[in-house]
Amino acid sequence: MSHPAIERASEQRVIQPALDVAAVRQDFPILSRQVHGKPLVYLDNAATSQTPRQVIDAFDDYYSRYNANIHRGLHTLSDEATAAFEGTRETVRAFLGAADARQIIFTRGTTEAINLVANSWGRANLKAGDEVLISMLEHHSNIVPWQLLAAEIGFTLKVIPVDERGALDQQAYRALLSERTRLVAVNHVSNALGTVNPVAEMARLAHEQGALILVDGAQATPHQRVNVDAIDADFYAFSGHKIYGPTGVGVLYGRRELLEAMPPWQGGGEMIKTVSFDSPTTFAAIPHKFEAGTPAIAEVIALGKAIEWIEGVGIEKIGAWEGELLAHATQEVQAIDGLRILGTSPEKAAVLSFVVDGAHSQDIGLLIDQLGVAIRTGHHCAQPLLAQFGVDATCRASFAAYNTLEEVETFVAALQRVITMLR
Repeated sequence: MSHPAIERASEQRVIQPALDVAAVRQDFPILSRQVHGKPLVYLDNAATSQTPRQVIDAFDDYYSRYNANIHRGLHTLSDEATAAFEGTRETVRAFLGAADARQIIFTRGTTEAINLVANSWGRANLKAGDEVLISMLEHHSNIVPWQLLAAEIGFTLKVIPVDERGALDQQAYRALLSERTRLVAVNHVSNALGTVNPVAEMARLAHEQGALILVDGAQATPHQRVNVDAIDADFYAFSGHKIYGPTGVGVLYGRRELLEAMPPWQGGGEMIKTVSFDSPTTFAAIPHKFEAGTPAIAEVIALGKAIEWIEGVGIEKIGAWEGELLAHATQEVQAIDGLRILGTSPEKAAVLSFVVDGAHSQDIGLLIDQLGVAIRTGHHCAQPLLAQFGVDATCRASFAAYNTLEEVETFVAALQRVITMLR
């Protein structure tokens, strides 16, 4: 028997994909597996995207051919590892449109990058009476570091509100900015709702008040071209595992003059120039001042391969295709009785967050997994935001370059089946 969602889709125009999705899918071995006897439909990309074969192969290549520590060795393997590691720094620089590869700091992810700014720049520059603005849309990793530091130092944390669509209230933002504002810390794209924030305009307004801006770009870099100079960002952070790369690696971009003035956050090998018991220890120049210890060498190299894969496919093509997927999924789920979409801002990335009357999100997530569909349920590390909408959890489907219209329809059909079971 045909499903209503599929019947409706057949009546719509045929969408010509902006990229060859079938060819893209060939790069991802995991997409051929089954879950509970069903073909995997992976729609949890806002949490972690899958990795193409080119990224997976980077690990085998590193560990089988040139596994060695970097920078300090003089032998061939160390030279090769150093060249690959620093080559990724240049790849990231170009990916972000930064002027200088020394502005690129490797971290364990967006969370560590934000904590680095809070504990280095923040601890050195913030004082009682200052104000830091964050938004209601923030992930906990762009809330808690500032709460911890505010409790210690005594500055004030102020929150930019959202409207009923999940868009930031820009009028309220302007009103909150003052001569006491030292930093605006805001995400580029909301992980919970998909809202795309006007970060370039927000940066301009912050700079007019003499404040800096830190942009959490974890959810923007997979979907759109990012240029830190065009945004005029003082700091910009993202994670490898959101952009088809490995876990355990991320990036902090910072203005050169800021990074040079900031004190080290962690101490150890690599980040020093000289160490002595008889005179003060001196520190390495950026970026190494902020990269204490042996880094995640293979992960950094694999991150470079992920970026090369994105650039090869075309980030603009990826974003356009994801927009088609989001539009189709949104239209289909709106026909489901009792389903409410959270996040209807006119500027959205490929995130669909929703609740269903009479069905708990966790139950939906568990049951739809039995049908081979992977979505995210819970508070998405955005508890203050969900509380604003009067819920403690949502279901979230999020799309990537390798998802298809057929997978959207499988998801919708599975969702309707699960909701019927729960009611």
